[in-house]
Amino acid sequence: MTDDLWARRVAAMRECDLLLSGVRPATVREKLAELTEAAAPDLMPDFYGDGPVRLLEERVAGLLGAEAAVFFPTGTMAQQVAIRYGAEVTGRTAVALHPLGHQEVHEHRAYADLTGLRAVHPTGAPRNPTAAELMALAEPVGTVVFELPMRDAGFVLPTWPELSDACTAAREIGARVHFDGARIWESAPYLNRGLAEIAGLADTTYVSFYKSLGGLSGAALTGTSAFLAYARNWRHRYGGLLFQQWPAALTALSGLERELPRISDYVRQARVVATALAELPGAQVFPRPPHTNQFRFWLPFPAARLNEAVLAMAYDEKVWFAGGWQDTTVPGHAMAEVTVLAPALEWTARDVLETGLRLLERIQG
Repeated sequence: MTDDLWARRVAAMRECDLLLSGVRPATVREKLAELTEAAAPDLMPDFYGDGPVRLLEERVAGLLGAEAAVFFPTGTMAQQVAIRYGAEVTGRTAVALHPLGHQEVHEHRAYADLTGLRAVHPTGAPRNPTAAELMALAEPVGTVVFELPMRDAGFVLPTWPELSDACTAAREIGARVHFDGARIWESAPYLNRGLAEIAGLADTTYVSFYKSLGGLSGAALTGTSAFLAYARNWRHRYGGLLFQQWPAALTALSGLERELPRISDYVRQARVVATALAELPGAQVFPRPPHTNQFRFWLPFPAARLNEAVLAMAYDEKVWFAGGWQDTTVPGHAMAEVTVLAPALEWTARDVLETGLRLLERIQG
């Protein structure tokens, strides 16, 4: 997406009264007001990780049933540390990753370039590896990474038995288990388990604070106290021990308080939205039903026409449909990722279908 299209999209969304996908973008002044509201009168800024950062770490450790948690400024840094630890304690420099996994696609293969490890791909299928695929690996690996959900495969999750069996298989081949749980919060409804039980399958778990919870930035790793002592040392070495990170910590705490209890509502509503969108002429939805509050949505038009039609509807009707359309390998078809959050709870299935039909009229007329 070009910078100009992004700026137009943000401006249009801010003026809309109804949003089907995403949330209304906030200004810096609005973000500062949120911080002020979230801060207790006597709360002091952190000093290299105490204060609100320590409160956040304790909260996350409790939610995930872990001995401890450590805050990181980015998930890319956090995941490198977790994978490095697996290599050091097992003596194995290979790590089992999916070719569509976040480390390969979005982290510029930092685990390889900065840590000297190499990837083994258990499967190329658009899903997490199975127990049988892990048992069939031709060489030993130090860590097996599961992405929950796998974003670039369409926000897909394994079933609970599949995930449990695969984690057991990972340990049987002598590997540690790491969960890329950036979106673990919205994975719980589909897995039908609590966060602590899900994270309990892994040796280490990474969570994000801005993808679903609305935080400014930041991530955390959970695991044993021994691992977290290691993680704190490597966070410092990577330059991740900042003098003050209280804005990120405060918004993360606020998100855990405000957004986390509503995640199951978002997932349920995503299924309503996806079912309605699938009724549009030529539309496709995947997965169907969605595993989380996010899913992929295709329409048989070029991305440029869809993006312009969505913007025109926003200007004219003050209604935001779904943006960020991208052309696909199928000529004339474009895909958007739909994210169902609080604003979408106002929509009925009929609202979704009628809005989609009006959008198509704009494109075809």
